[in-house]
Amino acid sequence: MENSQTQQVSRRAKILDVLGNWIGVIPFFIFIIVFLILPSMNLFIGAFRDLNGNFTFDNIIGLKDPAILKAYSVSLQVSVITSLVGSVFGFFVAYAITIGKAPKWMRNILMTFSGLAANFGGVPLAFAFIATIGRTGLITAILKNICFSNAAGVQSCPLDIYDNGFTLYGVLGLTLAYTYFEFPLMVLIITPALEGLKRDWREASDNLGASSWQYWRYVAFPVLWPSILGAGLLLFGSAFGAYATAQALTGGSIYLVTILIGQQIRGDVLGNPNLGYALALGMVVIMSITITGYTILQRRTARWLKS
Repeated sequence: MENSQTQQVSRRAKILDVLGNWIGVIPFFIFIIVFLILPSMNLFIGAFRDLNGNFTFDNIIGLKDPAILKAYSVSLQVSVITSLVGSVFGFFVAYAITIGKAPKWMRNILMTFSGLAANFGGVPLAFAFIATIGRTGLITAILKNICFSNAAGVQSCPLDIYDNGFTLYGVLGLTLAYTYFEFPLMVLIITPALEGLKRDWREASDNLGASSWQYWRYVAFPVLWPSILGAGLLLFGSAFGAYATAQALTGGSIYLVTILIGQQIRGDVLGNPNLGYALALGMVVIMSITITGYTILQRRTARWLKS
């Protein structure tokens, strides 16, 4: 009898222990189901329905429209450019504060800034750029008061960047805005990988007479390239899925996929939300490929750094 009661108490304790372990992740699963799984299912179903709710492939076929293909093309171009610029810039910043000779106080400042800037986007970021280098922005106004001399020694005033072909409200301006949060994200991602480079590898290379270039060419970069490429894919995905910054900065004048989806769902253009679902489904496919590549590369990086 006592053994039976002891077993029951033990079972209850195990059940409570299991519930205690899982209760903390229940809100996470609820969030995933409500905000990811259910919307994704609705998106997939809506992409194959017409306005009357009937099954159709017209929305998928409609993705061949030249305007839609151009939107995908522009989105891919902006995402690739910003991910490349952000990756290169962010890598050198991370190198300076880890392996380089940057002082410790600078590392703390840059890491804090990166943590803030990587999450600074949307309408506030667009407003910050408009207030800084917009047509009436602070930097634009300062440059208008700068005089410069040409080869003949003739001074020209003022220096108006908008008279020289620059515009914040085009692809170049959008690229600058995206780079602002892309390179800090690269710093946060690549810094642990740079810190994972073992001193033994560098010392062994020096003992064998290898130069600094040979060390980076044959030791460091083969270890780091999965992290660098994976971080670049993450930056690509971050830029490809951005909407609020582009909408607030350009007013929808640039044909990005995210802006086109917003127009379709709001009914600004064709008034066909199901076509918007099909556009979003295409983005999901591209993002899934990106995330899969990032996951594979991260696993390879972790295997290298643990060895």
